[in-house]
Amino acid sequence: MNITKDISPLTEFKRDTARLIAQIKETGRPQILTVNGKPSVVVMDAAAWQEMQDQLEHAETVAGIRKGLMQAHSGEGTEADQFFDSLTQTK
Repeated sequence: MNITKDISPLTEFKRDTARLIAQIKETGRPQILTVNGKPSVVVMDAAAWQEMQDQLEHAETVAGIRKGLMQAHSGEGTEADQFFDSLTQTK
């Protein structure tokens, strides 16, 4: 992020939307819009947003797998055979 180029007042974004959107698409960096001098919203390219969502999902998946492995290593959980047997017994 380039703080001198990636933060703008909302009023500037309204006046010069086309230029700022072109800048966002060209650089791939989000634009932080301020209201009364305080950060208010972030505008970003849809492809960059999707990439960020994909990375977040990946990180959450890895964290879940690590948690499961740590639980298995510490003896928590149920053996697969026992689990599937319990499923057939509850029907």
